[in-house]
Amino acid sequence: MHKKVPLGSRVPVERDLLLATANLDASPPPRHDQGERPRHMGDGTYVKQDQTSVSKKDARQRAIVAELNANAAMRTSQLAEKLGVSAETIRRDIEELTQRRMINRTYGGATGRHVGLQPVFDERTALAVQERRRIAERAAALVRPRDVLMIDSGSTTTLFAQALASSSKPLTIITNSLGVVNALGGQAGVRMILCPGDFSARERGVYGAETIAFLSRFNVDSAYIGASGVMPEGPVDAETDACWVKRTMVARANAAYLLADSSKFEKPFFEMICPWGDLTGFVVNAKLPSKLAAPASKAGVEIYIAD
Repeated sequence: MHKKVPLGSRVPVERDLLLATANLDASPPPRHDQGERPRHMGDGTYVKQDQTSVSKKDARQRAIVAELNANAAMRTSQLAEKLGVSAETIRRDIEELTQRRMINRTYGGATGRHVGLQPVFDERTALAVQERRRIAERAAALVRPRDVLMIDSGSTTTLFAQALASSSKPLTIITNSLGVVNALGGQAGVRMILCPGDFSARERGVYGAETIAFLSRFNVDSAYIGASGVMPEGPVDAETDACWVKRTMVARANAAYLLADSSKFEKPFFEMICPWGDLTGFVVNAKLPSKLAAPASKAGVEIYIAD
């Protein structure tokens, strides 16, 4: 016969031990309230991860987006130094943010997704250098001795001018670009005409009403322009003043060529420069995706791949 235990009295120690032992066989329910939360792995399963780690990663990625909002473009090393983490960590963050369409990954860094803002000229010169140099050399091969050219201001068109300088062809050049002047101005056999206008330190070129009026006085064999992005409708740019210069050059030329690398594919920037039908050719470093190839081909634009 069991002994009755008075209400409120202590259960014997032996029973405490027995109950504790029995409870060892039962797994406690999962808890996510002590620094952990489940993470979906994309295949229907979840894993737990440290919430503090997630918070740090989220804060770091927000900081990356904020830096690119302020600076348009930054190198991986710059972001790593500024945020106090390794370059490899920044590369992983850039890849993830690019997949989420919050930033654009570039060679050696990233740019913000700003339709009205692009990296300044000096920053663009450090991006996709080898690809753009091949484009410049391929474009230079299209130029004949004694051609009259219009060349607009840009990092790729400056490399194009440098490639022309190496070719030693006699040419007449009309440009709004200081980079083009520096590359070709001292060449024997090259007549250099620099447009008037308001100087932009950001773009290393001159722009404005005087620039447009001056360009409109000339007829040339061909024009070579750059762009901030390339869309299914045609090339686009972040700068309205630059768009007016590019349009005018295209209109005054018997043939017009776009020079742009593949990092600019389907990158929407503020203003359309011109439709595909206004261009003769597109010099690029890679095959165009179907969204760009189809409208360009339909407009009769010849694609020159610099590989």
